[in-house]
Amino acid sequence: MDVYGLIGTPVEHSVSPPMHEAAYDALGMDARYVTFEPDVDDGARAIEAAATLGVAGLNVTVPFKQDVLSAVEPDELAAEVGAVNTIDYRSDPPRGYNTDVAGVRRAFEHHGVEREGATAVVVGAGGAGRAAAFALADDAVSLHVANRTAKRAESLAADVRASLPDDLDTTTTVSAGGLDSLADRVPAADLLVNATTVGMESDETPVPGDLLHEDLAVLDAVYAPLETRLLREAAAAGATTVDGAWMLLYQGVEAFERWTGEDAPVDAMNAALRAALE
Repeated sequence: MDVYGLIGTPVEHSVSPPMHEAAYDALGMDARYVTFEPDVDDGARAIEAAATLGVAGLNVTVPFKQDVLSAVEPDELAAEVGAVNTIDYRSDPPRGYNTDVAGVRRAFEHHGVEREGATAVVVGAGGAGRAAAFALADDAVSLHVANRTAKRAESLAADVRASLPDDLDTTTTVSAGGLDSLADRVPAADLLVNATTVGMESDETPVPGDLLHEDLAVLDAVYAPLETRLLREAAAAGATTVDGAWMLLYQGVEAFERWTGEDAPVDAMNAALRAALE
């Protein structure tokens, strides 16, 4: 039996186990998906211990996505993003990937949203914000990062600029600012990603509703609840809305395919994920 899993603190309410085990069942695989919850200071040691236990692959969530960089060999994208959320133990040292980037891209693709040449705004400069910014910058968009702490947004923008290939469209710009910059940026944007946790535990939104418009596509990385205040107000404005479960699904699909080399049963995984979130 192959064992895969999730490491994070806390993980007791994670919906990744039913999503991945639905994939194993659909393909008749002899595999299980389990959770590991080490102390917040023990992330890197836990990654090493998992190899000793014969774990085949791990997903990584908060607060360990950056801590585990020292315990794996990150691929180029994960190194640029500065965060790992998927580990493959089939090599020595284990390889680290960031499938959150694919989660953002494929969530937009699923909803028919065009990214190339678009103007995008990412709210938040933490792990999810970094993944979203790198996902969108690769499509030659004009990208703006807004964060409560402007200095952190500026640091992310600098990292994204440094990663852009020399032959990328010279009109591409990457800028940053505090949350007060949203008033200028969102009305002219094509894409908006909320990569903060605002809206998870309260009926709040990081973006004032009067800035939203019908030409906007809005992805909210928050998936509990599925319909956040941001998405309700975006829908009321006529915008295209993408709930956070799509990003969660497609980062999991990408991880599954890296671990197994099999095409993921996306419909089965999506059904299990949404059932777990009801």
